[in-house]
Amino acid sequence: MPAGGPDGGDGGRGGDVVIVADSGETSLTGFREQRRFVAENGRPGERARRSGRAGEKVVLHVPPGTVVSEDGRVIADLDARGSHVVVARGGRGGRGNARFATPTHQAPRMGELGEPGERRRLHLELQLIADVGIVGMPNAGKSTLLAALTGAHPKIADYPFTTLHPNLGVAQLADGRAVVLADVPGLIEGAHRGAGLGLQFLRHIERTRALIHVVDASQGVDAAREAVAVIESELARHSISLAERPVVLALNKIDTPAGAAAARQLQQEWAHAVLISALQRRGTGALLQAAAALAANARGAGTAAAAEDVGGVHRVYEHRMARAEQRPPQIRREGDGFRVSGRDVERLVAVTDMDSEEAVVRLQRRLRTLGVDDALAAIGCVAGDTVRIGDAEFTYMPDDSI
Repeated sequence: MPAGGPDGGDGGRGGDVVIVADSGETSLTGFREQRRFVAENGRPGERARRSGRAGEKVVLHVPPGTVVSEDGRVIADLDARGSHVVVARGGRGGRGNARFATPTHQAPRMGELGEPGERRRLHLELQLIADVGIVGMPNAGKSTLLAALTGAHPKIADYPFTTLHPNLGVAQLADGRAVVLADVPGLIEGAHRGAGLGLQFLRHIERTRALIHVVDASQGVDAAREAVAVIESELARHSISLAERPVVLALNKIDTPAGAAAARQLQQEWAHAVLISALQRRGTGALLQAAAALAANARGAGTAAAAEDVGGVHRVYEHRMARAEQRPPQIRREGDGFRVSGRDVERLVAVTDMDSEEAVVRLQRRLRTLGVDDALAAIGCVAGDTVRIGDAEFTYMPDDSI
């Protein structure tokens, strides 16, 4: 401003990208069509030291149970309704020339560009949330039991692996409470390594508070014992917590003579077992009450622990810089020149207006302070060599050559 000094205002911060677990959807199919999301840029600063407004954030709504990961590393497990995570932060707004005025430099003409926002490629996975998971060997009667307890209509047939996807159902207790049950496809030996359909569905059981283990008693006592041992082993190998999950055994198919005889014998070994016929809906009411009681006890313990951990509020995940991004600048040879990498130096270059001689001189001083010049000289960089930082390219000129 003529005769008034610098009056350029700061630019507004870019908007964030946030993922919130508050959707009523039961899948993530909406993200198959649109996979790229961009928050709004901050607005430029204005004269009279007026700052630009911040950019609008983008909020992605996902179902509770969504796990957010990047390169195989879990960023957030949004297992509670209302929990959210900022997955990409908007860049800081550039500073106007008024910010650079000093007693000895009262009329700076340089400003600062806005900092680029974060760019990330994320993986979203929905893991089912249910009170009770129904597990067992293939063709043990899990889907038939889900239909008997909840009125759900999963595909049911007399051959293994009828269920190809987890099914959810809601059962109503006599006192009016609702219990959500998940029928997980049959597990076989080696499921924890991916055999059969097990690996991708074992993760869903982690969301349940209790398990109903359906055993086909009609196959005989020895086969039932072996089935129980296989399932217990697979759960333990997949996760220690799964091995400790409360379980009620459902000795199924007592509507057959062989099943009834084996179930009576096995009940003497397994006191917590319940004899049922999912097909005829015999004993299913007692089984539901037993499983609901286990889930209620687990829910009470889990709620108390969660309240202690997060202070009784929704979980909020804050993405923090990885340690690798906080290391000193790294320098390596690249083609006919050298590449300088590191969050601080790349950010300095990104916000510098390369068309401003004053801004470039300031950048040179800052890079020298960070030790970039000395590091380049130590690795063999000489006058005239090409140096690349971010998207910018420079010609190296040490102090003694100027």
